[in-house]
This record gives sequence, C-alpha cells and structure tokens, in this order.
Amino acid sequence: MIRVFLVDDHASFRQPLAFILDLESDIEVVGQAGSLAEARGRLSEVDVAVVDLDLPDGNGVVLISELQAANPDGGALVVSSSFDSLSRAAAVEAGASGLMHKSSGIAEIVQAVRDVATGKMLLSTRDIKEMLQAARERRARDADVARRAGLLTLRELDVIKGIAEGLSDREIAIRLGMSSDTARTHVRNILSKLGAKSRLQALIIAVRYGIVSLD
Repeated sequence: MIRVFLVDDHASFRQPLAFILDLESDIEVVGQAGSLAEARGRLSEVDVAVVDLDLPDGNGVVLISELQAANPDGGALVVSSSFDSLSRAAAVEAGASGLMHKSSGIAEIVQAVRDVATGKMLLSTRDIKEMLQAARERRARDADVARRAGLLTLRELDVIKGIAEGLSDREIAIRLGMSSDTARTHVRNILSKLGAKSRLQALIIAVRYGIVSLD
C-alpha cells in the first residue's frame, strides 16, 4: 500500500484529490495539511508526499528537505501552480522526484504518485541538470549581492533606510545633516555597490537580502 500525505492550502483541490487517491486499491491517503506548520513532524512514515510550493506560511520546498532528512525512503511529488524556474530548481535540489502543474489530469497525478513511490524520477536528466545549474547560479548571485551589501558604509546604510521610508535626497540630507549633493553621491555609491540601476531596484535588492526592512 502506498501511503500518501497531501500538503496544499486549497481544500478545493486537496480534498477531491484525496478522495480520488483513496479510491485506488494500492493507495491510502494517511494525512492532509494546509500549511507547513500542520505538515511538520507528520512525514516520517509516508511513501509519497504531494506538496504544493505556495503555502500560507512558507515555501513547500522546506517540507521536501525535511522529508528527505526524516524519511530518506519517502518521495516528494510537487503539484503546484507556482512554477517559476527558480522554484522548480529549488524543489529538485531539495529532492523532489517530480514536478506537475495543478492543471494536470487527475489520472496523470495518480500515476505520478505510483511512479514516485517506486523511486522513479519524473524528470529527464537534461531537465535536472538545467534546474540544478539554475540553483547554483542563483546561489552565486546571492553570494555576490551579499558581498556587495557588505561594502556599504554605515552612512550609506542610513541613506538606504531613508530611501526605504520614501524620503527624497533632500529629505535624507536634512535628516542626516548633510548637503543634498552629498546625499546624491551616497545614493550613486549605493546603486554602484548593489549593481542597481535605480533607487527602486536598489531598495528591492536591499529588502530582499535583509539590508533594510519595510516594516
């Protein structure tokens, strides 16, 4: 019997899928969850975890990694509508055996569950190589941005905090007790160090990598 655990925050998708899977003589749905918190600690004795990537409290990739750590014999099948290249790469790198869109036919998903349970990879070697390469490139970019962020001076950090608050160069200058020209120079230096082409892009980078917060 193939023991399946479903993780998807959309009950309108998860519950009908569970019903159909339970109709199969060789498959048993042993649990369901709508979030990372609900699923944690419940994957140690399942054969296949069917996981959505876009969950209310985080990315399903986290669960795939935890499944591999707690239950090396278990397999993960991603069934999601969130399928950008980086999400796909992260899922494969975490140990997912297959990636399917929610628009796939039910019969295809049922067969995919069986395939994953037998240890079959549902992706071609070429797809896997391309996705792992994308993951490596993303890590390299992240490391480069982290290095660039480390070059920001304390004054430049003060300036980018002002940008995060929506302040103009003049308002930043007044707050920090400097001339508008000096404030603009700091902004130019920030853009150069972060590899950004605009204040907005610099702010997005700064928020993404935890340099500043918009709270």
